[in-house]
Amino acid sequence: MIYKAYTVVFEGVEARSIEVQCALSAGLPGFSIVGLPNKAVSEARDRVRSALASMSIALPSKRITVNLSPADLPKDGSHFDLPIALALLAAIGIIAQDACENTVSLGELSLDGALVPVRGALPAAVTAAASDRLLICPTACGPEAAWVENAQVIGADSLWNIIQHFNGQKPIPAAKAGNIETPIILGDLCDIKGQERGKRALEIAVAGRHHLFLVGTPGCGKSMLAKRSLGLLPPLTPIQALETSMIRSIFGELAHGGVSRQPPFRALHHTTSEKAIIGGGRDAKPGEISLAHNGILFMDEFPEFSRSVLESLRQPLEDRQVMVARAKAHSTYRCQFMLIATANPCKCGYLSDPSRSCARVPLCGGEYMGHISGPMMDRFDLTVEMPPVPFHDLDLPSDGDTSATVASRVATAFQIQTDRYRDHLDLRSNADLEGAQLIRVATPDTPGQALLNRAAELFRLSARGYHRVLRVGRTIADLAGVEQVAKTHIAEALSYRLALPHLSNTKDPQKAVSSSFTQPGDRDKPRRTRLV
Repeated sequence: MIYKAYTVVFEGVEARSIEVQCALSAGLPGFSIVGLPNKAVSEARDRVRSALASMSIALPSKRITVNLSPADLPKDGSHFDLPIALALLAAIGIIAQDACENTVSLGELSLDGALVPVRGALPAAVTAAASDRLLICPTACGPEAAWVENAQVIGADSLWNIIQHFNGQKPIPAAKAGNIETPIILGDLCDIKGQERGKRALEIAVAGRHHLFLVGTPGCGKSMLAKRSLGLLPPLTPIQALETSMIRSIFGELAHGGVSRQPPFRALHHTTSEKAIIGGGRDAKPGEISLAHNGILFMDEFPEFSRSVLESLRQPLEDRQVMVARAKAHSTYRCQFMLIATANPCKCGYLSDPSRSCARVPLCGGEYMGHISGPMMDRFDLTVEMPPVPFHDLDLPSDGDTSATVASRVATAFQIQTDRYRDHLDLRSNADLEGAQLIRVATPDTPGQALLNRAAELFRLSARGYHRVLRVGRTIADLAGVEQVAKTHIAEALSYRLALPHLSNTKDPQKAVSSSFTQPGDRDKPRRTRLV
């Protein structure tokens, strides 16, 4: 007779149901696990045998075969210990077969039978609720799994507690959801002296979830400004919080079962590998861009990242999802994040300061920014050049808006977008606008359209750049509380699009500077082009 228990295997951030089958047959005594188990799963037989022995439960002198179905799916993780033990207990008559078949379980067993916390309890609870089964997990994982609506979850300290629960001797109470995590404050916006243009660009970027690129000399406040973005974002909706928490659960980052309503903020070091950022490895695990889903990905010293890392970001930025394909796994992960990148203008960092720049100016600027390809630069909605702050201004009292003030304006603008896109499930912010929806919502008035057409022709904006100007203009209008995108909104959006003409991807930076400020056919007389 075949005795069954159920558990899950993780494919990306989804949990797929696995049937654990146990059979006792005549023959030489043995304990084998089949169904493509990896090393951690194969070692479960020793942990299960020792855990049962600690409770004075002897295994029968028969051949024990455990099959993990479907057998062609690779099995990974120590959480298979508990379902294997339950199927075996049902086979030897310690617990009822019906009770075992109506549960989904996961947990690692120590040699004395205690349950060790494992990762992925939250997506496992989603799978258990979908199949209308009870979820059994370690006590430490219970508060995390209990966040799933309609899920029946109990947390046990040991295998012996589960046996007592099934036999009615000592029922285990249902697990309670953990606490809401306290938001992390990374500083106030009023701490930054000066940089009013950078603050305005950050407000626009956060309000519409637009990608932002900050360029400036060392110590001008780029990283400080980027870190303050977390305090401007509205809290996540319950659905967004569940999406983000499921990804964090796979990585074991939900401390004490707490779920956060604060959007994630992932700050990367420039030595981070491509697999760590995009996802991958042997089992196609999600990467940092997935952990930043519904939040912010901060990449300091952007040109210092490897070229392969920067180019691998191009597709996720456009599609808001990434498919990681490996020989043994193909997984698609959501990665709807806002990218904030910072950079020095050149290797020495003082391209715009003749008194401190190196002897290779302006060639060093073109070579340094040449690490960022043109298509990658084209994906930034706003680009801001931040000047150095005079030291005598650092002691002046702050007179700018606080993070709370700016956050209230951002929340109002985001509520306008939420109401506007209520009937469009694939749209959450202005940054998601595409096609006919973009034209319908973000088309400016006649003077604004004329300005945009002239700028697009003069500066040869790509189709992507043209549409991104429309999206940013729509966000600026939302911040102003007006329905129609006007000329002033387009002009401000264009100022962020054309802020750094000297950063174009060319082998001759001096030619790039000249060409950006002269009319076609008038190369001998450089002059600034007027748009307005």
